[in-house]
Amino acid sequence: MVLIKAAICGAGGGIGQPLSLLTAQNPHIGEVSLFDVVPSVHGVAADLSHLDGTAVVKGYTKENDGLKHALTGANVVIIPAGVPRKPGMTRDDLFKINASICRDLATGIADYAPDAIVGVVSNPVNSTVPVFVETLKAKGVFNARKVFGVTTLDIVRSSKFVAEVLGKPNEAPQYTIPVIGGHSGKTIIPVISQSQPKVDISGDKLNTLVNRIQFGGDEVVKAKDGAGSATLSMAYAGSKFLNAVVSSVYADKPSVIQAYVYLPELPGGDAIKNDIGKDVSYFSVSLQLGKSGVEKVLPVGPLSDYEKGLLQEALPELDASIVKGVGFGKSSL
Repeated sequence: MVLIKAAICGAGGGIGQPLSLLTAQNPHIGEVSLFDVVPSVHGVAADLSHLDGTAVVKGYTKENDGLKHALTGANVVIIPAGVPRKPGMTRDDLFKINASICRDLATGIADYAPDAIVGVVSNPVNSTVPVFVETLKAKGVFNARKVFGVTTLDIVRSSKFVAEVLGKPNEAPQYTIPVIGGHSGKTIIPVISQSQPKVDISGDKLNTLVNRIQFGGDEVVKAKDGAGSATLSMAYAGSKFLNAVVSSVYADKPSVIQAYVYLPELPGGDAIKNDIGKDVSYFSVSLQLGKSGVEKVLPVGPLSDYEKGLLQEALPELDASIVKGVGFGKSSL
């Protein structure tokens, strides 16, 4: 078995630390490089280097070409870097700070790991992914098959919350619910009608469920009383994304995931505009993964009238987020 290198950028933060722990446990990964601007990342690396797994763990900061060393040779790069949300702060409020961070990291990836698969966790994903794409395009290394906005937490929440509504909280792994659109508030569209296995949830219960899936992050921010946001669940979701990608691309085990991607340059991407009745450049949708990354964008499938209404509410906000991200990406080149 060939062991690969994974890089976590923002590894010293609330998401980065547990994500690094989970990444170091993947048996297909031989090296985990941890990058952060804070020196404490060296302590995180030292701590994880004591695990009795296959991975060698190394920590880097900006000093001594740290980003170059962290990224060089990386097969997969996950980006949880950025500032977390605080009470009353929307994902959009995070944009100016996190967009700059993403631009700089995208530049580093273009220079040192141009063939790597990239998973963007940094919020607001609806805008930071376009920043990444525009930066990589300008550097001449963009590959739509390998750049993802990680929306896995929406999928995880949907499964858990549906199981709870049904009174079966221990059976969450049995429920698979597609989530389309984006990764922020009303742009998150859980397609309950396509749940596998089928479920029957309607009326106020459905409204409450959808709202909880869309704004689950606020629930965590409030519960932490201003001391943080969704970090552990996001790290878990990021690890699920990374594991699926590694298995599909490097362990010859094709799978289907959902993520936020740039549609125009992906097989099957053009069909999404017919599915949703609008031409969008970025959208979270089901994807067939294989050795090259995204092998095909899968159809959205039939939506209920209720879900069509959610889609119409989501599209204007999603459009605005995309425009903001593309504009920042192009203006900062």
